[in-house]
Amino acid sequence: MMAVTNVYCVGRNYKKHAEELGNDVPQEPMIFLKPSHAVCALDGGTVELPKSSGEIHYETELVLRIGRAYTPGVTVDEIVASVALGIDFTLRDVQSEIKAKGHPWTAAKGFKNSAPLTEESKFPGIEALKDVWFSMTKNGETVQRGNIGSMIFDLQTLIDHIGERYGLDEGDLIYTGTPEGVGPTVSGDVLELFWNDEKRGGCTVG
Repeated sequence: MMAVTNVYCVGRNYKKHAEELGNDVPQEPMIFLKPSHAVCALDGGTVELPKSSGEIHYETELVLRIGRAYTPGVTVDEIVASVALGIDFTLRDVQSEIKAKGHPWTAAKGFKNSAPLTEESKFPGIEALKDVWFSMTKNGETVQRGNIGSMIFDLQTLIDHIGERYGLDEGDLIYTGTPEGVGPTVSGDVLELFWNDEKRGGCTVG
C-alpha cells in the first residue's frame, strides 16, 4: 500500500444516509479526520476491530488519492491521481455518546484499522466516474450501493472546500461519504467491495 499522509473524511454526503440516521442534511461539507494508522489493506485478510466498544457499523465509500498540491482553480481531473474503495468503520454507540456531549468524533472514527482501503487504480476522469456504481456485500448479500450522482456535494466542491481550508497535497486521501444502507458488522462477517460488477477487495471482520 502506498504511503498516506492526511486522511480527510466527508460526513453526511448522501441525503438518504443522513436521513436513515436521523441527521440533518448539511449546508456545507462536513469534514473530519482519521489518523494515517487507521488505513489498512482490504486484501482478503482479517481486519481486527475493537471488541468491547459497542456496535460497529460499516460505511462504504469512494476514496480519492491526491496526486499534487492544491492550487485555486485546479480541477478534479488534474489533482486526483487514483481512486479506490474503502470502509469508514464507526463505533456507533461511542459516536452517539460523544455527539450528545458535543465532543470530537475521533474516538468513534479514528481507531486503528477504521479506514481499510482496496487496491487503487488510475483515476478514470470525472465523466467516466459518473457511470460507475460502487457497492458492498456482507456475507454475500448486497447492503450498500452508490454513485457520485447522488452526492450532496460533488467531488469538485469537496476538493475546493478541503484544499482552501485545510490544504491538499500528494498522498492525501479523501473518503467522500457513504450512501444509505449502513449497518452493523460483527466478528466473522465477510465484507466485499465492488466497482460496478468487478470485485476490488474485501476482508473478514476480526
